[in-house]
Amino acid sequence: MHLAYPAVLSALLFCTGVYGVLARRNAILVLMSVELMLNAVNLNLVAFDVWLSRAAEETLHSGQALALFTIAIAAAEIGIGLAIVLAVYRNRGSSDIDRLRDTTEGHGPDEPDSDATGRAIPAPPAAGEKAEATA
Repeated sequence: MHLAYPAVLSALLFCTGVYGVLARRNAILVLMSVELMLNAVNLNLVAFDVWLSRAAEETLHSGQALALFTIAIAAAEIGIGLAIVLAVYRNRGSSDIDRLRDTTEGHGPDEPDSDATGRAIPAPPAAGEKAEATA
């Protein structure tokens, strides 16, 4: 088999994963897209390892060993990622990434800023305006 076949398949998998990361709003689908990208890297590692081992007559298979490390890292990443997504889903009721970004700021996109007691914080005065003293 030519090296071009797994390389083209790997490029397609990686591009699909990048599209999934950029276009999806659901956190679980983003994690699945990251897994697609890691599997594309694994395919390249194994394909180039086989190609280089035929050319160099070596039996080290370092590409396959690196693929095993990548699989272990991917398993840990998906386990921790799913735990975080499930914890956020339990607290917020949604795994929508746009809503998660709003929760990190402490308020929704249309709500005014508030302090720890829930009172609204007034907006700072514009340039050239004097701040009015309120008692």
